[in-house]
Amino acid sequence: MAVLTKKEILQRLRAGDLKFNPKIDAFQLQPHAIDLRLGYKFLIPKNWVMTDRGRSAIKISIDDTAIHREQFDEVILQPGQYFELLPNEFVIATSLETIEMNASDLMAILFPRTSTNRRGVNLSLSGIIDCGYKGTLIFPMKNEAGNQVLRIYPGERVCQVILQDLQSNLSPEEAKLHGAQAAKYTESQDNGYQLDKDAERELLIDGQLEELKNRFGI
Repeated sequence: MAVLTKKEILQRLRAGDLKFNPKIDAFQLQPHAIDLRLGYKFLIPKNWVMTDRGRSAIKISIDDTAIHREQFDEVILQPGQYFELLPNEFVIATSLETIEMNASDLMAILFPRTSTNRRGVNLSLSGIIDCGYKGTLIFPMKNEAGNQVLRIYPGERVCQVILQDLQSNLSPEEAKLHGAQAAKYTESQDNGYQLDKDAERELLIDGQLEELKNRFGI
């Protein structure tokens, strides 16, 4: 696979193969990447709930889908507001831009900007943006600057997208099929993160790895 340079990125944008909303600006377009800006929405994990027995810690496991749905508090900032990331705090942030990967021969990889990591904001991510994906991007952020509170602003450039040509085209059906089932994040709705597919999770929870391999062999 070949990495797209500024010239090819601009060609793809003009052709509609790749779209951003809001449109990217001159600060974002790099020689062979596109910087993404931080959005206004943050998801803050909860660590306890009140039950009939008292205050209980939230214990996250792949078999408790209800807890995953209720795991986050949502913070949506207004223009001009900031978000203070507390020491060792982990949150899930969203990109300002929505992205559309409209070409059948195009994918991307998401990386943190080194300048973001140097501030002590850990975006220890490298994720694939699939062919055909449409939506905002979500990424984990953690304050690893010791006891310092880190102030971040919507609109900061925090991560970057490396675009790559695929060696062959994918049909819409092929692009949506990840492993044995449809992709989790074909169209992101900013709802934190999603669990792996039910059929896979149920077999894992039951310890039936051999049955999983037999049932979903290639």
